[in-house]
Amino acid sequence: MGVHDGHRERMRKRFREFGLSAFEPVNALELLLFFSHCRADTNQLAHRLMERFGSFSGVLDAPYDLLLQVEGVGPSTATLLGLVRQAAGLYATDRASTGVVLDSTEAIGKFFLPRFVGCTNEQAYVALLDDKHKLLRCTKLSEGTANATALPIKKVVAEVVATNATGVILAHNHPYGVALPSPVDKRFTWQLAEALRLINVRLLDHIVVADDDFVSMAESGMLDFG
Repeated sequence: MGVHDGHRERMRKRFREFGLSAFEPVNALELLLFFSHCRADTNQLAHRLMERFGSFSGVLDAPYDLLLQVEGVGPSTATLLGLVRQAAGLYATDRASTGVVLDSTEAIGKFFLPRFVGCTNEQAYVALLDDKHKLLRCTKLSEGTANATALPIKKVVAEVVATNATGVILAHNHPYGVALPSPVDKRFTWQLAEALRLINVRLLDHIVVADDDFVSMAESGMLDFG
């Protein structure tokens, strides 16, 4: 038995019995690092990572190249941390996608927020709905840089045609900004609404996400075109 085996087993047992609620963030990270460091003491590495990136979420959000600059972090550990972040988003997204009806601002926010967990670039999604607001398909439209992404009207229209949707909801994020539509966001929204109106499809909402907050353009009156 290695010098750390007893400690590791106690940590695993605590997790099995009580879950991560029984752990401080640095100890939760220590436990996670067991999976990329089979024998070494991961406590010191967990502390180095937390000091470097400020928080548990900061560690998971850290870019691969920056993680590799921390002593004790190799490709396996950097990959593991990125995988956990994206797996968390996929889990939440998958759970939220079962039998979804997007008929309220609350439901729309709950559906879209998980899709932007850990995103460091702007991304845009479109949800295609039937006339009862039941989800037919959700598609990623684009991914851009930290402060811009393309919002292609032709691709939205193609998705509408492919699904026979009668309603559309758009969502995109501001990774390093606030959840407020920019003038460019508003202009595109109006252009998209007009393009969809020509084929008898309604743009029901466009939400802008920042961290765990979002703004609904419909709820804010920005889709009232007169």
